[in-house]
Amino acid sequence: MKVFIKNKLFSMGGSSEVFDEANNPIFKVEGGVASPTRRKEIYDTNGKLLYIVRNRFFNFFANKVYIFDSNENLLATIKKGKWSINAVYKIEDCADSMSIEGKIFARTSTIFRNGKPVGVITREFAIAIDSFTLEAEEQDIPFLTALVIAFDNMKDKIQKDD
Repeated sequence: MKVFIKNKLFSMGGSSEVFDEANNPIFKVEGGVASPTRRKEIYDTNGKLLYIVRNRFFNFFANKVYIFDSNENLLATIKKGKWSINAVYKIEDCADSMSIEGKIFARTSTIFRNGKPVGVITREFAIAIDSFTLEAEEQDIPFLTALVIAFDNMKDKIQKDD
């Protein structure tokens, strides 16, 4: 299945839309205007809260982004791996061993679970807004969408610090 994740152009808090190939909305991402942690909430089409994504409050030495379920139970922590020719983001605190890996200057990254690829993230070229395509099995789309939102949060924070 392929889904498209697009940040809204005139969103002060980083809200996004997630839709399928037929342009049907499947998730809504709401960001807080004055959130120092870039908190984003991911809802299904019925308005049910699925995930909460937020950055670590103080990111002095290690950028981290957290994914929580709707009851604010920690599901995953994403942190940037050591610098190399590959860009590696480690995903900790989840049931499976996971990572996001890609080349430094490439637009495409692969999501791995237990050493096997389970999704592909493609960063679309956009001038004013971030836009991603996620390809994965349908049952993995909700959590992997949260991973893409977290990945975007981290990349935005790193770019802001540079």
